[in-house]
Amino acid sequence: MLSRERFARIYAHQEADRVPIIDDPWAGTLRRWRREGMPGDMEWADFFGIDKLGWIGVDISPRYEEKVLEETPRYKIVTSPWGVTMKQFKEEDSTPQFLDYKVVDEESWADAKARMLPGEDRINWAYLKENYPKWVAEGRWITAGFWFGFDVTHSWMMGTENLLFAMVEEPELVKDMFDTYLSCCTTLFGRIWDAGYRFDEINWPDDMGYKGTTFFSPAMYRELLKPFHKRAIDWAHEKGIYARLHSCGNIMTLVPDLMEIGLDALNPLEIKAGMDPLALKARYGRSLTLHGGINAVLWDQPEAIIAEIDRLVPKLKEGGGYIFSSDHSIPNSVSLADMERIVARVKEVGVY
Repeated sequence: MLSRERFARIYAHQEADRVPIIDDPWAGTLRRWRREGMPGDMEWADFFGIDKLGWIGVDISPRYEEKVLEETPRYKIVTSPWGVTMKQFKEEDSTPQFLDYKVVDEESWADAKARMLPGEDRINWAYLKENYPKWVAEGRWITAGFWFGFDVTHSWMMGTENLLFAMVEEPELVKDMFDTYLSCCTTLFGRIWDAGYRFDEINWPDDMGYKGTTFFSPAMYRELLKPFHKRAIDWAHEKGIYARLHSCGNIMTLVPDLMEIGLDALNPLEIKAGMDPLALKARYGRSLTLHGGINAVLWDQPEAIIAEIDRLVPKLKEGGGYIFSSDHSIPNSVSLADMERIVARVKEVGVY
């Protein structure tokens, strides 16, 4: 069974040959696997015999100047197209330190918004022309990568503290930002769709939680962000495709609202933050596809991760509606042998 057929059946809450298997290894993880024997010219998913996606992205940034402000043997300080100044460390798989933000208030947002016009040059047509026929021939599940909401606004443009204060003190500003991001996405992906390039789902990152709880209350979610999530989901459903949300942290209190607006799939079900995949399966398993929920902390512990797979996958796969992956991404502590054991076990217990 090709990936596209496998995903389609799982999303329809039907049994397939096995659960789909996808994930997101760190760059350092891939380098480790190649050092340990994975061919350098081979896609990692092909090496393990798991599913592959086609991914379509667009550029909605304000396109501020990118430049290097300082560089040392350990790091460099750069500016981003989103107007953020950040320190990028050169250690393997490090995360950047955000230093400053250009967009912090209504005036600076007006400048950024004026630069976010969704022109044709924001779509990489050459990339689509080259890769789309291959994805179709290989039977890949094709995803449109939307970019809007709380997470990307605080992470890549405004900063967490600035945005959280704005959500309380300047809610209309925040809604305008969410609206602009989403409108750019629907406009550009609408052009891609009208040009004959079809995708099976939209997927967007919107981390709304951290350990134990959410960044904001359900009431604030309903007022400021839920309408835009609904608009994106409705846009997808109007085209007969699915909507999948990636939201790290503990968002258990927001799941009822997500179900109310028709979300089709939820990822990554972060265990260490307090998400409960089995409870979600029991309550929403007939209509919500669960993606992830396998504690990434355990992946380099052979006995513990196999036990966790045995505990969760047979129950999560029941009646379709489950995609296997870690509850975040695959860190470079996971060896090639670790990953081979994991995939082999999932293929064993994840069959129908």
